[in-house]
Amino acid sequence: MALSRLTLPAPAKLNLMLHIIGRRPDGYHELETIFQFLDHGDELEFAVREDGEIRLHADIAGVPHESNLIVKAARKLKALSGTPLGADIWLKKVLPMGGGIGGGSSDAATTLLGLNCLWQAGIDVDRLASLGLALGADVPVFVRGHAAFAEGVGEKLTPVDPEEPWYLVLVPQVSVSTAEIFSDPLLTRDSDPIKVRPVPKGNSRNDCEAVVTRRYPEVLNALNLLKKFSDARLTGTGSCVFGAFPSKAEADRVSHLLADTLTGFVAKGSNVSMLHRKLQSLAQETNAGHS
Repeated sequence: MALSRLTLPAPAKLNLMLHIIGRRPDGYHELETIFQFLDHGDELEFAVREDGEIRLHADIAGVPHESNLIVKAARKLKALSGTPLGADIWLKKVLPMGGGIGGGSSDAATTLLGLNCLWQAGIDVDRLASLGLALGADVPVFVRGHAAFAEGVGEKLTPVDPEEPWYLVLVPQVSVSTAEIFSDPLLTRDSDPIKVRPVPKGNSRNDCEAVVTRRYPEVLNALNLLKKFSDARLTGTGSCVFGAFPSKAEADRVSHLLADTLTGFVAKGSNVSMLHRKLQSLAQETNAGHS
């Protein structure tokens, strides 16, 4: 029996390192980064509509309905699949905008995978990842759902399996513009490409960190506080900073110590995204029901 309703997570990601190795003629930057997922994120609920309409029931400040990545993803999938169906979509927003932990990109990927399942469109993951790339450079890694070493603008993905510690992620109350960071004249753009696989542990810096902390003192403050307890660094080009801990108890302890001055959350690192674990579990339940 076909599903008519589906609730799925849209996990956060961290950039465990981020090197900028060049600038392309089209203005985009050549990157090297490692993506890892967190067991923490937004939640989306989808329900089939028979009238073909795409309706997102969530108001996000400063983001018009038509330019929301969730709506764009749904429309792209509808056009590719040729389905007459539509969808009602509800978003429970947890991840901060401009945080560098992939909120919008993850929501778009969950929309592509969720509606592909709900509409029974049968589109394979490679085509879904290509569709996602047109929405944003980070969307393909969420579509594929495995931690990855990424090259190009972030779309050339090689699966990797780094350690899966507990993380404390601090969320300074500022939204950092990716375009602003990448256009900063002081941004490092000539890091040497990494030749060794797997990536050596010492290569964990983020080339955007110096620019973000200079522009946003709130981020610098969060980083300095977390560095007292962990090898803390910035994720992506956003405002969030993170540190790894060997146990949830240790991450929670530091979180409580910093709670008076900063908001944040503790989450487990995961090399397989919780979205893909949920989809796999649904597929197993469906197959069991058919047997």
